[in-house]
Amino acid sequence: MNIGIFTDTYHPRINGVVTSIRMLEKELAKLGHRTFIFTTTDPNAVRNSFNVFRLPSMPLTFLPPHRVAILYSPKLLLKMKYLRLDVIHTHTEFPMGIFGKLVSRIYRIPMVHTYHTMYEDYTHYAFNGYLITPKMAQRFSRVFCNRAKVVIAPADKTHTYLKEIGVNKPIKMIPTGLDFAPFAAENFSEGELARTKLELGIELDDPVIISVGRVAKEKSLDVLVETMPKLLDRLPQTKLVIVGEGPMLSNLKQMAESLGIQRSVIFTGAKPWDAIGKYYRLGDVFATASTSETQGLTHIEAMASSVPVVVKKDPSFENLIRHKDTGFIFEKDEDAADILYHALINKDEASKTAKSGFEAIQSFSARQYALDVEKVYRIALDT
Repeated sequence: MNIGIFTDTYHPRINGVVTSIRMLEKELAKLGHRTFIFTTTDPNAVRNSFNVFRLPSMPLTFLPPHRVAILYSPKLLLKMKYLRLDVIHTHTEFPMGIFGKLVSRIYRIPMVHTYHTMYEDYTHYAFNGYLITPKMAQRFSRVFCNRAKVVIAPADKTHTYLKEIGVNKPIKMIPTGLDFAPFAAENFSEGELARTKLELGIELDDPVIISVGRVAKEKSLDVLVETMPKLLDRLPQTKLVIVGEGPMLSNLKQMAESLGIQRSVIFTGAKPWDAIGKYYRLGDVFATASTSETQGLTHIEAMASSVPVVVKKDPSFENLIRHKDTGFIFEKDEDAADILYHALINKDEASKTAKSGFEAIQSFSARQYALDVEKVYRIALDT
């Protein structure tokens, strides 16, 4: 099959959607399919490969560094005729997704859509929710999804949500897969990990909490920062390491300073994809307080790195992370300090949960993900 993937975000950007798409195109190639990526221009893109087509774009004013396509290309639209696309797979509901829908309609190519983002959790970016309300986000998502032949939901939480807002097209629940290789222990020597810790100002015996991902309001990193003073009262050498970039970075730095814990909260900024596995392995535990995930790839990456995970209770985790079995769960923000303290001092128990967690994610292989998506393409072609 020839598959056209339409996305507003792509390499060299680093986020869950990009990770999902790049892994999918790699595994589809192994299955004998060809993928063509249609995305936005990016000033940091070194060069395009033969199968990547970029449309003129500009930064999204209220959500940098995201970009939005500003001009569709009639020339590219004509060229698509010669690509002989069998399936359109959209990964966004915004301009590139709309372009994919247009191509689907003009050339009568079946469209599959993956619903990655719970937009109700992001409306605050558009003038604090006054420009786009949660109800508007629901309506937009419903209309877009109902234009597809089949919708892919990464988790039960997303599947339930789409049904609740009135999506009436077939919905297939397919968890995003993961290439386990970059997170393997043999990739990083003890000496390399020790040097990285010292470069970050972390002593080798300091307890380390790692958090990886976009530094944004919906990720609730403020909960982790506000938890640190309580934790430092009991474990004074604890370090919270936040890996990533985003609009809340300066706010979180100011928060840490106002709490007098700036030496205990370390911000590394964004790191290259091939180094992410190393940063997970710096942690004694991985922590997230986010409840905005459709699936949450970062906690799966942490589990692939054999790091114990501490998460806030959320439907997107409930079938995978079980308290004191495959990880640790806190229900209220004020309970985070106690759960983190428990995980950090009970090393044998934490190690046991990490092993159970690693076993629990074995069904999340990249190959299985591609095989499941391939089945959805065939369903779309047959309907």
